[in-house]
Amino acid sequence: MLVIGVDAGGTSTRAVLATREGRVLGFGRGGSGNPTSSGSPIALAEVRRAIGTALAAAGAELSDVAGIVIAMAGHDARGGVSDWILDPLREDGFAGGLAFESDLLAMYASGAVDPVGYGVVCGTGASAVRVEDGRIVATADGLGWLLGDRGSGFWIGRRAAAAAVDELDGLGPGTALTPLVLQAAGVAADGAHARGGDGRPAGLEQLIRALYAQRPVQLAGLAPLVFDAADAGDPVARRILAGAGEQLVRTVALVQAGPGPVVVGGSIVARAGAPQQLLRQHFAAAFGDQPFVPVDSGAAGATMLALRHRGVEADEGTLAQVRAGILG
Repeated sequence: MLVIGVDAGGTSTRAVLATREGRVLGFGRGGSGNPTSSGSPIALAEVRRAIGTALAAAGAELSDVAGIVIAMAGHDARGGVSDWILDPLREDGFAGGLAFESDLLAMYASGAVDPVGYGVVCGTGASAVRVEDGRIVATADGLGWLLGDRGSGFWIGRRAAAAAVDELDGLGPGTALTPLVLQAAGVAADGAHARGGDGRPAGLEQLIRALYAQRPVQLAGLAPLVFDAADAGDPVARRILAGAGEQLVRTVALVQAGPGPVVVGGSIVARAGAPQQLLRQHFAAAFGDQPFVPVDSGAAGATMLALRHRGVEADEGTLAQVRAGILG
């Protein structure tokens, strides 16, 4: 019996072809596989591409696959509309079962097989879930850059931009973030403080124009600069990262109940720094010594969920084999 787990993200898609024992036979990548963010035609093409690459690596056909799980954000895992993908897969020869799961559950399943535990995602956005009996029973945040995503890459990046603006406008202290933000925005740091014709610093005017020309969520791209400045000892950057960690702890507290493993994903919590450190400290204080597992995607978890849907009792050994196969 073969299964395919698909981690269909808004930026990239990963597909894993595996046996019931968790042995990975093929792996494929594609672009955005989420129909909500990219539209059904693009999502279909990218999911098909990832699945096709995984099958080709093993010399297999869709007719050989007993079940597929597609994990993605924004899809009703309890039975959302699947015609955009199921009918084309049927045309390609697929005769097995198709199921959709939450990307957050797949992320958790990529790092733990325990039926009870926590998943924390913090990249561009941020959210936390509690898992019980292998299902998500509580969710906090994940509300998007306008209304939530507290402590996320966007949250950090916005504050980095604000710190640079405050310094140039005379409202805040000098910070190593200012030249970094200016450079990222394509604004020359030399002469940035010089007053222009309207009395404002020339760099401020250029920075504002550059930032407002972007989509707001693109401010998340400034988050790595905050880590770099904090590592170099900049106090403003360190305060921003500490604040992000505090926000993540607040979010986790909303879903917190009993002890369990913690699986974290996303660039902000994957990197050593205050957000990860404060999360580790919070869970250790609440529950003592619990596994804290960073993962880089939900691909392994989607595969584990695909096995579960086919009635396979997958254990830690199965998960270890899936993860090793993807890395290999």
